[in-house]
Amino acid sequence: MKKTDLLVITIVLVVLGIFIFVPGVLEGFNTATANHGMIMSFFKFAILATFGEMLALRIRKGHYVEKGFGILPRMLVWGLLGMCIAMAMTVFKAGTVKFLTYIGLEQAEVWFAGSASWGKLLVAFCVSVLMNTFFAPVFMTFHKITDIHIAETGGTLAGFFSKPLEIQKTMAEKIDWNIQYGFVFKKTIPLFWYPAHTITFMLPGNYQVLFAAVLGVVLGLILSIKK
Repeated sequence: MKKTDLLVITIVLVVLGIFIFVPGVLEGFNTATANHGMIMSFFKFAILATFGEMLALRIRKGHYVEKGFGILPRMLVWGLLGMCIAMAMTVFKAGTVKFLTYIGLEQAEVWFAGSASWGKLLVAFCVSVLMNTFFAPVFMTFHKITDIHIAETGGTLAGFFSKPLEIQKTMAEKIDWNIQYGFVFKKTIPLFWYPAHTITFMLPGNYQVLFAAVLGVVLGLILSIKK
């Protein structure tokens, strides 16, 4: 174990300790989430999902940061994507309940709003399946495009904004679709994201986006093992 590992572990434990033992911090976090959900989504994903990518780099190459990695542009991208995820979660939760009610599952809204039950689990699973089937592939592809853009522009904020995203060219020439479709879409969506987001939608609303961001850390570890 390196000194940097001890430093990272210490920082994580200190942050967790602050939330657990310092009076008012958790309540303030919940209040901020309730009153400023989109802004909090930005920061949750900017911090946690970027940290997940740093952990993945540590497992693959033995260090948390390398030249061109681009912590700041990655945080910016993840923050913006986090806001998109928060929006998608809101849309698919409401839309799925409406759809289930429309096809005859009239208790769907009551189940989903209630405490843990088999009915709520069913609705949560349906929300997860619909969101990850229709939203996740677009989200994942765009994230891959930004990853390539960050690497090609030197990993700096100035470089990130130095030229527009070459979306068409990147999708046609630079994305390895054997991995993107064959592993990221075909395997992580049904085997990881379906069950993981089912758990997410079983949680109280103010923790759902936070847990979704934590899942980004977990996925980073999974992807590093794959690589």
